[in-house]
Amino acid sequence: MEDGLNKENPEVRLRAFRAIDDPETCALFVEGHTHVLTSIGVTKVTSSKNGWTTNPAAFVIVVESLDGKKVYGGARVHVAGGSEPLPIESATGAMDTGIYDLVWKHAQFGTGELCGLWNSREIAGYGIGSIFLIRAAAAISFQIGIQSLFALCAPYTIPPGVAVGMEIEKSIGNEGTFYYPKLDLVATTMILKDVPVLSKAYEEDKTAILKIRENLNITRLEILRRKEITIHYEIQIPNLDQWDLEQVISQAHKTFLKTKINENEIDIL
Repeated sequence: MEDGLNKENPEVRLRAFRAIDDPETCALFVEGHTHVLTSIGVTKVTSSKNGWTTNPAAFVIVVESLDGKKVYGGARVHVAGGSEPLPIESATGAMDTGIYDLVWKHAQFGTGELCGLWNSREIAGYGIGSIFLIRAAAAISFQIGIQSLFALCAPYTIPPGVAVGMEIEKSIGNEGTFYYPKLDLVATTMILKDVPVLSKAYEEDKTAILKIRENLNITRLEILRRKEITIHYEIQIPNLDQWDLEQVISQAHKTFLKTKINENEIDIL
């Protein structure tokens, strides 16, 4: 087992998998994410609830040591139509029910949400949480087959979201914003509307994403603010032959119809 990150020549693996296929790494993800959130005083975040570990429509990206014993950061892509609503629906639905219509508008063609983004202090400053995991999420979204990708972004993740082609969605909340996960924090709704094309992505980010998409297992020397890190990308998701997006979309439709019935009952009351 490695003692820790080599700060002079850091080298990590960035790996993607379906949550139900690797419960051990999911547990390490939960442990690390929880530690980061509690260290900044956040205890109630819908995307940090752990039902996703058994959600067949949740995909996980981890940045880990080469021996797989240490997880330094991670993110997830949840596809609409899984065993639970998208985290953005759970987080904002009580504040604006329009989120359900918005998600279904995109879900009928396959949509998901980038959520649960975090990195440990040990790897801070190398761009893991701000750039490379977000690019990887855009890359695996294409592999999963979805056409669009939501995110509920903290202020510091808006610029890297824009860099991969996301746009602020102003049709819900207060011009797209909500007070979340607590009243003194603002979160902004963003959507990458064309996962296959990335038409609004910055050229540098688009080129990097396409290179990863073309070679899902590739080693790249990444540089951010003159800091270098070697990343072994292993984002070819195992067992995708068992993944049926059409079935998940069908389930998303059933969930949406059920939500509309519940809303109508509330209106009658």
